[in-house]
Amino acid sequence: MPGLIPDSHADLVSDDTRAFAVLAAVMADGTPQATPVWFDAEGGMIRVNTARGRTKDRNMTARPKVALAILDPDDPYRWLQIRGTVLSSATEGAREHINRLNFKYHGTPVFDGPLDQVRVIFIIRPDKVTASS
Repeated sequence: MPGLIPDSHADLVSDDTRAFAVLAAVMADGTPQATPVWFDAEGGMIRVNTARGRTKDRNMTARPKVALAILDPDDPYRWLQIRGTVLSSATEGAREHINRLNFKYHGTPVFDGPLDQVRVIFIIRPDKVTASS
């Protein structure tokens, strides 16, 4: 993510680091909803994957402003905050994406969630990034 993620923290969004993100979305009543998520980055965007119908799916679909906190797994005082906008979502390729994330986080090539679950990828454009060491 050239220009937004500082070089000092680029490792936190790389496929080589198993950092989790805490995704904050907005509920219908305006209150925040936070969920730990797997993620990856591609083309300057953050991608998260969930099952259709989950709370974060409904919230990001209805209200596209989100925030992510990504903590360094080796030093939780080193972190990124990304405030962004959901640009799109898609079910096409979502099963392959969750398998890729499963490999990143568990080292196995196939996500063992229910096969009848409809998966969806959300593409998030970082609008503001804050880094702390």
